[in-house]
Amino acid sequence: MTPDRIEVRGLRAVGTIGVLPEEKVRAQPFEVDLVIETDVRNAGRTDDLEQTVNYGAALALAAKVVELETTELLEKVASRIAEEILGMARVDAVEVTVRKLRPPVPEDVATTGIWIRRTRADLFRANRPKVRAYVAIGTNLGDRREHLRYAVKQLPGVLRTSGVYETAPVGGPEQGPYLNMVVEIETELDPFELLDQCLAIEAGAGRERAVRWGARTLDLDVLLWDDATIESRHLSVPHPRMWERRFVLQPLSDLVPERLPADWDRRLPDGGVVRVDDLEL
Repeated sequence: MTPDRIEVRGLRAVGTIGVLPEEKVRAQPFEVDLVIETDVRNAGRTDDLEQTVNYGAALALAAKVVELETTELLEKVASRIAEEILGMARVDAVEVTVRKLRPPVPEDVATTGIWIRRTRADLFRANRPKVRAYVAIGTNLGDRREHLRYAVKQLPGVLRTSGVYETAPVGGPEQGPYLNMVVEIETELDPFELLDQCLAIEAGAGRERAVRWGARTLDLDVLLWDDATIESRHLSVPHPRMWERRFVLQPLSDLVPERLPADWDRRLPDGGVVRVDDLEL
């Protein structure tokens, strides 16, 4: 299937990029084109910017590389722009073109440039060691246990699962109790790829986001990804609200109690979270 593409062409930025001594001290203009491959079907249905790639943010990243980073080759500039764009959520691949508008050659040439295409796998998966990550799973609609089994089977590299806990709903409209658990995985996915995988698993279980904090067939949250700390519009790791949620910390403590604050159990209200049993796969 041909991927969806967001195209942005003709970004102008000024930078000190080049091999010649004068290019290292005198700024000159460059032009950048971006073609971002992503899946825009959810954005097309919902008209929600959160469901697509914000090309304004992508342009800001590209301009920052040109304006602030001192390099000699356009190949390096294009590669750095690709790295920055691929760090955004929902980006599967990117084409980057960088043109020098005033090439320092004696011939009559309008521009010189470089075109590259990179995927997430090119930059993040090659030679990358596997890391441990922890994903919370919750469900309170339909066959709750079957939804848990589906999520565990779909997640990559599952090593261990916590017990299953029944949890009274917190906030939102009136709804039934949840089943919650946490899964430990070993993965080569970067955090944003893992987030995309979780969203795809939710969609496969028929997750609908019509009501905030409402009932859901399946809800997956990336709690921890190695020892990384990530703050972005699309993903925060460690999960920012996990420290306030007994229904997250209780099953997480089954797996890695050393990753939790020593006093977490005393700080959170008692009740509302009861271990049921272990999930039979």
